[in-house]
Amino acid sequence: KKTKEAKNKNGVRGLMLDTYDFNNDVWLCHSFGGKCYNITAFQPAINVFKEIQTFLEANPSAVITVFLEDYTVAGSLPKVFNASGLMKYWFPVAKMPKSGGNWPLLKDMISQNERLLVFASKKAKEASEGIPFEWNYVVESQYGNEGMVEGKCPNRGESPAMDSKSQSLVLMNFFTTDPNPTGVCGNNSAPLVSMLKTCHDLSGNRWPNYIAVDYYMRSDGGGAPLATDVANGHLVCGCDNIAYCKANSTFGTCVIPPPPPPSPPRAPAKGTSPGGDPSAAVARLPAFQWSCF
Repeated sequence: KKTKEAKNKNGVRGLMLDTYDFNNDVWLCHSFGGKCYNITAFQPAINVFKEIQTFLEANPSAVITVFLEDYTVAGSLPKVFNASGLMKYWFPVAKMPKSGGNWPLLKDMISQNERLLVFASKKAKEASEGIPFEWNYVVESQYGNEGMVEGKCPNRGESPAMDSKSQSLVLMNFFTTDPNPTGVCGNNSAPLVSMLKTCHDLSGNRWPNYIAVDYYMRSDGGGAPLATDVANGHLVCGCDNIAYCKANSTFGTCVIPPPPPPSPPRAPAKGTSPGGDPSAAVARLPAFQWSCF
């Protein structure tokens, strides 16, 4: 697995974490039955929260979103958030738009240093602890195999319907129930971009603000970076790719670069046939093609 530092450098700005009370502290676990066990425990949440704090401090224009599937009792999370130093960057629930309203611009969140969005799965904690209840602000598609059926984009059971306009953010999950480090290459390619468009159509014509995948660096072509560029292009300027947006122009102004000219034929190496030059084959790979092992 990639380190968190590498993920940050690669543009990952959203984390989905499961929090539990364990060993008299808050731990990150991927468990069952609402309890954390030795075999399902990962590490104390404070470790990861401090990494987020360090990253936000070092990158003053970065905005991070954390989604918590929360199994802790009342009072546990505020302690660890305060101890981590993250409250300095906290976006307050009082400023979050109600009933599907518009969010502030990123530049305003950055200028006010309110660069950490946290959503949790326990409704009562919004009023008692100031931790926003995810489903008041986000619609989320089904995770696992059920969320990967072509032509469908069902909501996760806890989430409002995908086309609900009472929530202004859209989270699209696209990963199998059981992680598959080899099969994910195919999933994170054309099917991912196709699901992006499907979920757009079934979410009230809204492009996802968040895209959750497994093994984000793996793909047979395009992958999570391409899907993100497509969604951001539509969200930011109404273009099919963020690379087509024209700075300081009206929404919908797109500059689509011409296709690159074909590469000139390579002379075969001495003693080989034209079909035997492996470097020529590599040169013909599409621009977004990634190797996957």
